[in-house]
Amino acid sequence: MPHAYPLETTDPASAGLDAHAIAALEALIARHIADGRYPGAQIAFARHGRLAHFRAFGNARTEAAVEPASTDTLFLLFSQTKVLTSATVWSLIEDGALSPMDRIADHLPDFAARGKADITLHQVMTHQGGFPSSDVSRASWADHERMRAEVCDFSLDWTPGTRMQYHGRAAHLTQAMVIEAVTGRDYREMIRERIIDPLGLSNDVFVGVPADQQHRCADTYAPEPRDNSAEFRAAGLPHSGGYATARGMAAFYQALLGGGRLGRARILSPRMVAYGTRNHTGDEPDRQMDGIPMHRGLGPHVRGDSDRIRGLGTIGGPRTFGHGGVGSSYSWADPDSGVSFTYLTNYVQPDPWHSLRLDRVSNIAHAAVD
Repeated sequence: MPHAYPLETTDPASAGLDAHAIAALEALIARHIADGRYPGAQIAFARHGRLAHFRAFGNARTEAAVEPASTDTLFLLFSQTKVLTSATVWSLIEDGALSPMDRIADHLPDFAARGKADITLHQVMTHQGGFPSSDVSRASWADHERMRAEVCDFSLDWTPGTRMQYHGRAAHLTQAMVIEAVTGRDYREMIRERIIDPLGLSNDVFVGVPADQQHRCADTYAPEPRDNSAEFRAAGLPHSGGYATARGMAAFYQALLGGGRLGRARILSPRMVAYGTRNHTGDEPDRQMDGIPMHRGLGPHVRGDSDRIRGLGTIGGPRTFGHGGVGSSYSWADPDSGVSFTYLTNYVQPDPWHSLRLDRVSNIAHAAVD
């Protein structure tokens, strides 16, 4: 049986959120949908352990029979999934099963092939591993023995530790195989058992959507065809295959703001959350992100004080942390205000429009905080 959603519901004013700013955000989303930028969306605000606002817009699917998006609709998270995978690694670090300074090859001996013997977990988690273009085959989605072999065979693009460049798929495929190596369990089961289920989010966040829940998934659209197959939804790829409601991700980030605790549930220690959400890469530019210093943590990234940042909002506080999904979405948490915010859509928009709209969306959300 799914757990009851863990956050008490309140209204924006009681949570110290400005209704005029939220109305401005909803009007912006309505304009985007009217202009054909994306079919549907969800947003959620939470603060101090309470859900303050949650709304769906537009359509979950537009082909064959149009289906409106609802608050029950699950949206593809794309790379927002990464933080769920990394949080599971954090929990294994707390257990002593892993250390950030471990070499990947300590747990996956075959990973040492092709000059990768000395790459550490920390380098992989901060996108400094040296293999940003690597990926696995579709055949490995349902065959994790094959996935492990393909990950171990990844080839280097540059010397590990010499630069920072977003590893869009490879870093979290590697983390997933490390999770499986040290636990003997499917990484999707571990994400569910260590992160999702204890927080009471088993009806709102999925990394691997079971067959009886796939009817809730919004179709995802893009200029090129996207994979909306049952196979993809079930695969739960650790870098970009999660599905969730906006309220589910807002609650997950509330747990991180709570130092790993949400209500009576404790999934992580405050020290681990602080370590995972701090800036580990300074102002090193990210070669994949137009040279923006992304201030990488061990999963999320941090706003910091740089002039430019991606997704977290130009006016966001420097300790704000979160992650986005390619061309479509963002979630973030602000430790100074206690606010978490999620924005999900079901169309992959290219840049520059995508990054510009994210900045506007996040700036309005930050402006709502009293």
